[in-house]
Amino acid sequence: MDGRVATLKMMIVDDSNIIRRRIERSQQIDRLEVVGSASNGVEAVELFKRTDPDVVTMDLTMPEMDGIECVERLVALKPSVLILVVSALADKATAVEAIERGANGFLCKPFTDRQLNGALEELLGGR
Repeated sequence: MDGRVATLKMMIVDDSNIIRRRIERSQQIDRLEVVGSASNGVEAVELFKRTDPDVVTMDLTMPEMDGIECVERLVALKPSVLILVVSALADKATAVEAIERGANGFLCKPFTDRQLNGALEELLGGR
């Protein structure tokens, strides 16, 4: 090994195009490479199968398939995936449910670039 940290693939899931672009633009972790973004859970599962990301940012309220169900499906496909729930829901119960289903962290919207990067760093922990 030459001491470089392996690149991790990241997928962004949010029904808001603005939020998807903002996460992609704001994330400043060198070893994270955005491999795709999806606007709902159905799209996310398909994209996940094609791109095999290590890290996913997940909105909870989306059309077609919500974030809770999507978290469950992604974890079933790849138990090691790291999922950061990014949601406007001040409703802690929903975030707790997402974590119970396999998500690894929670970031509340609206968020600052610093909060996003801090949450991603925390998510990556030892990886």
